[in-house]
Amino acid sequence: MKLLRTISRFLVGFLFIFSGFVKAIDPMGSTFKFKDYFSAFGMDSLAGLAFSMAVILAALEFCVGMLILFNMHKKSASCLALLFMLFFTPLTLILAITNPVSDCGCFGDALILTNWETFGKNIIILAFTLVIFFTRNSEKDKSSKLTNKLMLAFSLVIALGSSYYSYRHLPFIDFRPYHIGANIQDGMLIPNGAPTDEYESIFKYEKDGVVKEFNESNYPWQDSTWVYVDVEQIKIKEGYKAPIHDFSISNEDYGDITDQVLNDASYTFLFVSRHLSELDKDGLKHINELASWANNQAYNFICLTASSDDDIKAFKEKYEFNFEFYATDEIQLKTMIRSNPGLILLQNGTILNKWHWRDIPKTTEIKANLAAYSITQHQTLTNRLVILSITTTLLLLIGCFLMLKFRFGAIKNR
Repeated sequence: MKLLRTISRFLVGFLFIFSGFVKAIDPMGSTFKFKDYFSAFGMDSLAGLAFSMAVILAALEFCVGMLILFNMHKKSASCLALLFMLFFTPLTLILAITNPVSDCGCFGDALILTNWETFGKNIIILAFTLVIFFTRNSEKDKSSKLTNKLMLAFSLVIALGSSYYSYRHLPFIDFRPYHIGANIQDGMLIPNGAPTDEYESIFKYEKDGVVKEFNESNYPWQDSTWVYVDVEQIKIKEGYKAPIHDFSISNEDYGDITDQVLNDASYTFLFVSRHLSELDKDGLKHINELASWANNQAYNFICLTASSDDDIKAFKEKYEFNFEFYATDEIQLKTMIRSNPGLILLQNGTILNKWHWRDIPKTTEIKANLAAYSITQHQTLTNRLVILSITTTLLLLIGCFLMLKFRFGAIKNR
């Protein structure tokens, strides 16, 4: 039983840690997912709570996972883990049956699962969680109260700190198809031989005032007593879907310029705003200056938005921007950058850099060689993340050392 408990702790602990972490580094992604669920279930009034719920859920999952993995706060952690699973397992069954949202979002964009796959995963994890719960009193708590508190505080700092940084800037680990270095055109390709969507034709025929449905194998096409009414195509199998789809750039004046932008050997700045009426006004600082600088360098600078034509017209009249506005699918804009507004730099369809509105560079900071400038910026961020990761790992190792020290000290004092 001890071995089974240990295996269960590692599996459930790592799963909760992974799930909580990938949500913590992308709080806006979880916020969008919550809003999708609220909309699907007719609870739009709760949309204002989506961000808070996203941050809290990520922190809870991460902390519970850490406590279970390191066998601390055994009673509280096992109870919370069981409550999680007892709530989400039947919920995912309902989602699998009704399918209001295709992706549950339980692992953010790091791992996409169908609702049925999520339900199957939850059944397995629930079984291991029950083992942890029913064996919670099988061994004494060997960790001191101080060690338990330090581990809980450490977990909260990691989870909440990751959410805070990613909200105020951008996710420091980007699992989306629009990450830095990705080529948008490559992301739109469908491999040769990839499975396609499969459909079934449902025929409707009427006889004696009764309409009956048939499939392709039994519809009464030779029986003149049946009168054809309608035919409906039903998707029975999902085919391969490219990571990037429904991406286009167009407006009434210039038409579709998607290929032009993605094949531009020069640089293109994409000023992205899902909805112009909702963007943070502080993000508009230096934008005209940056757009003018880009035009002087013969670089493209355009705005992508899902706003209506009337909203675009009102916005342009209010701020008098000297660049063009183009329509793009809202879901694509949400996926492209977790900031409203945000800025993306392209060359030949490859994403060279992305900036949250708080980090949009001033013209005095930008170098003429934008590719080299972007690489330098990205390398600086990578170095900071490496330092942070090393520091976090050292703190965790110190915590584990202190935990072991207290345990051995307690054994010697017996």
